[in-house]
Amino acid sequence: MAITAKLVKELRDISGAGMMDAKRALTETDGEMEAAIDWLRTKGLAKAAKKSGRTAAEGLVGVAAADGVGVVVEVNSETDFVAKNADFQGMVGSIAKAALGTNDLDGLLSADVDGKSVAETVTDKVATIGENMNVRRMARLEGETVASYVHNAAAPGMGAIGVLVAMTGTDNGIGHQIAMHVAAVNPASLSSDDLDPATVEREKSVLTEQARESGKPDNIIENMIKGRMKKFFEEVTLLNQKFVVNPDVTVAQAAKDAGVEITGFVRLEVGEGIEKVAEDFAAEVAKTMGG
Repeated sequence: MAITAKLVKELRDISGAGMMDAKRALTETDGEMEAAIDWLRTKGLAKAAKKSGRTAAEGLVGVAAADGVGVVVEVNSETDFVAKNADFQGMVGSIAKAALGTNDLDGLLSADVDGKSVAETVTDKVATIGENMNVRRMARLEGETVASYVHNAAAPGMGAIGVLVAMTGTDNGIGHQIAMHVAAVNPASLSSDDLDPATVEREKSVLTEQARESGKPDNIIENMIKGRMKKFFEEVTLLNQKFVVNPDVTVAQAAKDAGVEITGFVRLEVGEGIEKVAEDFAAEVAKTMGG
């Protein structure tokens, strides 16, 4: 039976096993789902699978850069306590380095770390640390120069937010400052040309309705919309934003003054987009004590 990506994903969703483990289990059992689940259990992966339903919204973002290539990866855990664990931090660092030789998340999960795939390495760590974990995202950026910055660093090269900035020209320190800006301001895109057209149209529609409510003539309304859209682009696009280090100039001007041109950026923040379940720890303990 052909082992398709859809079948592998289905087994991963059911079992919580890593991609390579799920694929191997299906291969060994000729694609039989129940038999594959049993195969995972016999290989000692059941403990990790039992934890797969827990929300992993904490963790660390790891950053690595070398020879004009930068990567940033997000590795999640259930609690921020694990993010402070030396074993977990060591794993994140190894995964970030392995990411330098890959192009996407699937490639990273298959990459080698000390004789095991990244997927297997994470599964093993789930079993030893006792929390659900996963490699959620990876981004790669190439440029003549790639600068990086980690915000709220828990250890060298890893923290709550990881940023990469690609540039042409010689970086004299401006790259790090721009990366800090990106971490703080979180621009939506590099320039107005890179913005999602749907986002632009939605904003223009809202601003148009607001302008029409003023009751002014159409030609005045048109100019109002142009002015407000210009302000919108200044607020959400990196090159047009006021530079946090020197608000008197834009980021683009600051880069130009430093002799570089920004060609791209990446920003990943731990838990971004994950719905976290608020838990009342005291209430949970009280409930447990009450039997």
